[in-house]
Amino acid sequence: MAEAERIIGTPDSAGADESAASDGTDAPVEGPQGRRRIVALFVVALLAYLLDLGSKILVVEKLEGREPIRVIGDLLRFDAIRNPGAAFGMGEAFTIIFTCIAAAVIVVIVRLARKLYSLPWAIALGLLLGGALGNLTDRIFRSPGVFEGAVVDFIAPAHFAVFNLADSAIVCGGILIVILSFRGLDPDGTVHKD
Repeated sequence: MAEAERIIGTPDSAGADESAASDGTDAPVEGPQGRRRIVALFVVALLAYLLDLGSKILVVEKLEGREPIRVIGDLLRFDAIRNPGAAFGMGEAFTIIFTCIAAAVIVVIVRLARKLYSLPWAIALGLLLGGALGNLTDRIFRSPGVFEGAVVDFIAPAHFAVFNLADSAIVCGGILIVILSFRGLDPDGTVHKD
C-alpha cells in the first residue's frame, strides 16, 4: 500500500514537506480542490453503490425464480442468477478470496483518496469503489453465508456472461483508468509525456 501511495503523490507534497519542516508539524496541506475531488469520488461511489443495491433488491423481489424478461428481443434480457464465483462464473471455490480482494481494493482506494487531485481519476476510482462495495455487500450478506455469498447478476446480453451494475461500474472505472494512463494524466493532477 505504501508503494501505491508513493505513486499517487500530491503535486504539493514538496511544499507540504517544507512547511512541515518549518513549523515542526507533520500535517499535510490539503486545499479545497483536493477536498472537492474526494467529495466527487465518494458521490460517484455512493451513486454507483445505490444503483447497484437498488437494482439487486428489485431483481431478487420481482425476477428471481421467474421467467427472464426480454428487453431487446434475443439480444438482451434480464435473468436473475446467483454467482458464487468471479467474472463469468469462474472460481466458485474461491469466493472468500474474491471477498478479501474486494475489501483490499476498497481500503486502497479510500487511503489514496486524500492524495487525489484529478476529477477524471476521482470519477474512475469512485466507479471502482462503488462497484466493489456493491459486490462485497452481496458476498457478505447473501446466502449461503458471510463472506461466501453469491452475487446477484441479472443483465444477460446474448452470447455473453450475465453481470450486474456493480460489474459495469468496475469495468467502466477500469477503462477510464486505462484511458487516463495512456493520456499521461496522473491521479495527483499532473500530466506527463513519455
